[in-house]
Amino acid sequence: MLVVLGLVFLAVTAGCAHEREFIPPTVIRSPYDTSRGDVLFAVIPLRNETGTTVFSPEDVSDAVVRALSSVEGIRCLPVNRTIAEMRGLGMREVVSPEDVSALAGAMNVDGIVVGSVTAYDPYDPPTLGLTLALHTSTIGVPGPSLDVSDLRGSVTELTAPTSSRYVESPNSSVSEVYSGRNHAVQMAVRRYAEGRSDHNSARGWRTYLASMSLYTDFVAYAAVRELLDHERLRLARSKAPRSTR
Repeated sequence: MLVVLGLVFLAVTAGCAHEREFIPPTVIRSPYDTSRGDVLFAVIPLRNETGTTVFSPEDVSDAVVRALSSVEGIRCLPVNRTIAEMRGLGMREVVSPEDVSALAGAMNVDGIVVGSVTAYDPYDPPTLGLTLALHTSTIGVPGPSLDVSDLRGSVTELTAPTSSRYVESPNSSVSEVYSGRNHAVQMAVRRYAEGRSDHNSARGWRTYLASMSLYTDFVAYAAVRELLDHERLRLARSKAPRSTR
């Protein structure tokens, strides 16, 4: 009996030795000063520029919202809320800087993401292309020093309409095609899967390559991360001392 118990104990401890500790998923941190609270973003429904209708652009838009909402220091309104505001303003789509400013003012947000889906192939290994452009308020979100001529109005005037507080061109943008065949993308998927998937499952991290919905979440995360990295660099450059020469 003691021998049997000893063998069971050894088997259990051996199994535990092979178990990995839980690893928290990597988290993106906001590049902005959030000492006064989180910044608020909205995502305009992404355009479909793939030439195929086998997917729903709204699902990809929702994935971008989830990615932004997971960033520490950023909150993001649901796409349905953005659509409702657009309908209230009589907008079928956002096609100009004036539309961005009007929508931002109506929603009272610090930033608006405009973009499109540029490639979509759900078959293993999947491919998904995204283009995202971020327009931010110069009041709600720190920005570089800009000439008045670059703005729709004076950003220092407290009585200025909300629409005047948005610059015409996006602060930062990203355009990438994420192919599951690419080894660098596979390595990024593997890092993303840490803490988000069961490492004991049959597929492990490759689950994110086998499911298009999960792969879409990864791509949205990767695109948002790159977009905010560009913002972080832009803000750092804006704070750097300028040459007096």
